[in-house]
Order: sequence, then structure tokens, then C-alpha cells
Amino acid sequence: MLGKTAGSLFWMARYLERSENNARLIDAGFRIALTRSSTARAEWKSILVTAGSNQAYAATGQEYSSAKVVDFMLRDTHNPSSILSVVKQARDNARTARTYLTREVWEAVNTSWMTLGSLLKRQVRDDDLPDVLSAIRQQSAQVRGAFSGTMLRNDGYNFARLGTFLERADNTARILDVKYYLLLPSVAHIGTSIDNVQWETILRSVSAHRAYHWLYGTEISALKIAEFLILYKQMPRSLAFCAQKMQDNIGWLQRGYGEETEAGHLVEALHQKKLAGPIQAIFDGGLHEYITDFLRANAALAQQIERDYRFVV
Repeated sequence: MLGKTAGSLFWMARYLERSENNARLIDAGFRIALTRSSTARAEWKSILVTAGSNQAYAATGQEYSSAKVVDFMLRDTHNPSSILSVVKQARDNARTARTYLTREVWEAVNTSWMTLGSLLKRQVRDDDLPDVLSAIRQQSAQVRGAFSGTMLRNDGYNFARLGTFLERADNTARILDVKYYLLLPSVAHIGTSIDNVQWETILRSVSAHRAYHWLYGTEISALKIAEFLILYKQMPRSLAFCAQKMQDNIGWLQRGYGEETEAGHLVEALHQKKLAGPIQAIFDGGLHEYITDFLRANAALAQQIERDYRFVV
């Protein structure tokens, strides 16, 4: 496969996953701000930090209000990480790789772009925000369903899946980091009802609330939630699950192209060294430090994949 096509599939998947992740972040910020209006400014700033957009937002000089931050993250065309911006980039990459996609996948991506363009034509009111965020997630699910149900399991499929799980792992790690160090107002609140509400919100933001309670019952603790989102391999947004899928996809590519790659060594190290547990050892070494190392390793893996397969986007 040409590097340009491979890169387009890889980035199409990353941008689509990012749009859904940002919708989930906005939903988490909206829920937390509603329950703690006195600290809403800090909550929205933390959401921007999680999305990696705080520096760009600060440059606008706007206040950290719900309406301003949500509009910036949803539809500001000057924000390259806004949902409107990343869905457009996903569509552009899909169009570049059009001949390598099934008709169903192309139509799902194109429909997502047109639907969201219509929904986000004007600023979204607070009353309408839950429905808009739900529509964004639904559009993402439709693309994912078309992709899973119609694409050949070939190299193009593996490049796209790599993009999905790299982006998802990055997002889950960032959510955990921001929760532990920015959302919590004080160490004194750890284990209190305020802390538990925030953890519940984070679980909802990664669609893991019910699954967590199936596994752990009613107990809410930072240690157990971190274990669930980092090490539990049956949770589809956990770091361990994402790393396993990336290792599988790179393995298929290596066998298909008949050569080992540096990306293969990096993902193996990521999976075996960073995600071996136990969770207490991670906490003893510092959760923030652990996540920082994971994000750095995940970013290095993404760059190495692009080098190994000579992406040109």
C-alpha cells in the first residue's frame, strides 16, 4: 500500500476517534459544572487541558465559561481540535483514500460530516447540548459499524485500527491524569462524596459506568477505577486493551509485509513494561508520572509507525 493511502486511513481513524472523545469530554465537563457551579471555571479549564487545547483557547482571551468553551470545542474553525475541524479532516483523509474504502464506510464518513455541519451551523444552547453530543457519538458509532462490517481485514484495515487505538489510549490516559491532578480541588477531598461524583463522571465519559459496577459492585475508589481504566483488558477503552489491539494490528502488518519494524518493538515494550501492573505499584510510583510516561511512549509509537510505513499525508 502507498504511504499516502496508509497515512490517510491512519489519520482518518484518529480524527474520527478524536471527535467522539472530545464529545465525551464536553459531556463530562458539562455534568461536573452542573454539580459544582462554584468551580465551573476550573472544571472547563481542566477539560481544555485534557483535550490539549488550553493554550489555543487562552490565546483567544475568552473567559472559561460553559458557553465559550463548549463553542470553542464544538465548532470553532480556528481550533484545529474542534469537533467540526477534526470531522472535516477525517472526511478529507477518507476522500484521499476513497478507493480503498467500501462504499458503506465512505458514505458513513461523508454523512457524519454533513450531519454535524448542519448541527453545528450555529452556537449550541445548553438545553440542546446533550442531544448534540449524543448525535456526535451516534455518527461515530455508525462509521465504526460500517467499517467493522464491510472492510477487508487487510493492511488498510490494520492502519485504520492503529489510528483508532492510539487516539483512544491517549484520550483515556489524559482523562485519568486530569481527574487525579486537576479536577480534584484538594487532597482533603479524596474519598469524599465530591471525589466520588467526579470519578463517576469520568466513568460515564468513557462509557464505563455500568461495566465498572458489574465488575466492582458499588465501591467507588481511585485505585479500582484506575485499575479498570489502565489494566483491565476486557474494557474497550482501557490502556491495556488499546495496547493489545495495537500489538495485534502491528503484528498483522509485520507478517503481511514480511519484516519486523521498530514500531513492533515499541508496542511490545509498551504492552509488557507499562501495562503489567499491579495497580498499587503504579500508584506507589505516582499516577501522574506513570501517565506522563505512557503518553510519551504512545506518542513515540505513533511517530515510529509513520516512519516505518513512510506515511505522506
